[in-house]
Amino acid sequence: MSEAIHGSFWQIRPEEARITIIIPTYNEADNLPGMAEALFDLRLPLLQLIIVDDNSPDGTGTVADELAARYNSTPLPGGHNRFTVIHRATKGGLGTAYVAGMTCAIAAGADFIVQMDADFSHSPRYIPQMLGVILATEADVVIGSRYVPGGSLDERWELSRRLLSWWANLYSRAILNLRIRDMTAGFKMWRRSALQAIGLEQIRSNGYSFQVEMAYLCEKLGFRLIEIPIHFEDRRIGQSKLDVPVKLESAWRTWHIRWRYRHLNRTEPQPALRGTRIGVDERG
Repeated sequence: MSEAIHGSFWQIRPEEARITIIIPTYNEADNLPGMAEALFDLRLPLLQLIIVDDNSPDGTGTVADELAARYNSTPLPGGHNRFTVIHRATKGGLGTAYVAGMTCAIAAGADFIVQMDADFSHSPRYIPQMLGVILATEADVVIGSRYVPGGSLDERWELSRRLLSWWANLYSRAILNLRIRDMTAGFKMWRRSALQAIGLEQIRSNGYSFQVEMAYLCEKLGFRLIEIPIHFEDRRIGQSKLDVPVKLESAWRTWHIRWRYRHLNRTEPQPALRGTRIGVDERG
């Protein structure tokens, strides 16, 4: 891993940062080639991409394999692949897809791990900015936020979607008593040490409540969080995966998160990660 430790801080240059992007996919065959091109066009020479595909009926997995063959023809230093595809037999859900991708990235030695969508609602152009912020501030997590000053939603979003998003954030923040403005944000950059401290094998949420559970643990463990404003675009191609069952699961799961981690006391944010693995009540 490209790092030098001085006290409790990492000192690393942007061009040396091993950044791994995790993108779960289901029916994103039309979006994936353009997204891969946009990511590899960033001036981040050690960037790697992991696609976690849930046996998409539209052939996303096959498209991902073809892209992997193309981009891996010029491997990274040390022989590491630029593009990895994880194929799952069934539609296993957003949370387990991220856990699978993040676990793979940590094992492969990533310094920083980015989670994002394949549909260009999260623009790749923010990733260098996220890296600059995380390096300059020693943050543990940088969140691409729609709800801090300067953040915005696509003007094509209908009123019902805006109200649902606003309500979901207000609802989650109120129940869990958190300061994060964008609780359901799916665009984040993590230090590997933060994900290791959380203990990904302990995460139980699977749908969009995965974002809420991870945000909750970050604040409770005292991680240093920074939200940067982004413009959240409407997806370019395809349909949203946010259906009624997912909405209902996210609502009741918020209460489950509060109950499961009820014995975990909040710690004050630290200048750099000093957390330890958490202990939870497995009966919850």
